[in-house]
Amino acid sequence: MSIAREEFHTLSWLINCLLRCFPRLLTQQKRYYIWQIWRNMAMVGAGSLAIVTTIAFCVGIILALHAANQLERFGATSYVANLVGVIIITELGPLLTAVVLTGRSGAAFTAEIATMEISEEIDALHVMGVDPVQFLVMPKFLAMIVMLPVLTAWADFIGIGSGMLYSGTFLSISYQTYFEQTASFLRIGDLMAGLVKSLGFGMAITIICCWQGFLAKEGAADVGRRTTKSVVQSIFVIILLDLYFTALSYAF
Repeated sequence: MSIAREEFHTLSWLINCLLRCFPRLLTQQKRYYIWQIWRNMAMVGAGSLAIVTTIAFCVGIILALHAANQLERFGATSYVANLVGVIIITELGPLLTAVVLTGRSGAAFTAEIATMEISEEIDALHVMGVDPVQFLVMPKFLAMIVMLPVLTAWADFIGIGSGMLYSGTFLSISYQTYFEQTASFLRIGDLMAGLVKSLGFGMAITIICCWQGFLAKEGAADVGRRTTKSVVQSIFVIILLDLYFTALSYAF
C-alpha cells in the first residue's frame, strides 16, 4: 500500500470511528468520559488561558494603533472602535486562538498518540477489545470543540478591551463612547460567525493532530516529525477554513 493511500485509509478509519463513538457516549462508561473530557478541557482551556489572554491583549492594542494612525488622516479617529471590534471578532480572535491551541494542545495530542503507537500501547488496546478512538480521541475532540469557542469569546473580549484601554488613554475617546460605538456597529451575526469558525477549527485541529499520531511508525524520531507535520497541516487547514467561512458569510 502506498504511503498516500495508507494515510488516507487511516484518516477515513479515524473519522468513521469518531462518528460511531457519538451514540456510545450516551450508553457506556459515562463516568470515565466525564473525567477524561474534564481533564482534557483543563489542559486545552485553562492551560492556554494565559497565552491567549496575552496575545489578544497585544493584538487589540496593535490594531488600535494602526487604525488610529490611518483614520487620523481623515479626521475619523472615533471609528477606531468599529475597526478593532469587527476585525477582532470576525477574524483575529478565532484565528489566533486556533493557532495557539494548535501549537500547544494539538501538538500534545499528536505526541501522546504517536508515543503510544510506537510503544505498541495502541495495539494493546485493540487486543483488550478497547476502541482507541473512543478511549483516546473522543475526549480530546469534545474538549477542543467546547474550549476553542470559549477561548475565542474570551480573546474577543480581551482584544476589544485592550483597544478600548489604548483609545481611552491615548486617543481621548471615552470608554463609554468606545463601548457604544462598538455595540452599535457589531451585529450578533458577527459574533456567531466567529464562534462557528472556531468550532470548525477545533474539529479540524483534533482530527489532523490525532491522525498524524496514529501514523507514527518509525521509532522515537517519528514522534517529532509527526508533531511538526500535524501543526503545519492544521494551520494550513485553519487558513483554508477561514477563507471558506469568510466567503460564505459575505455570500449570504
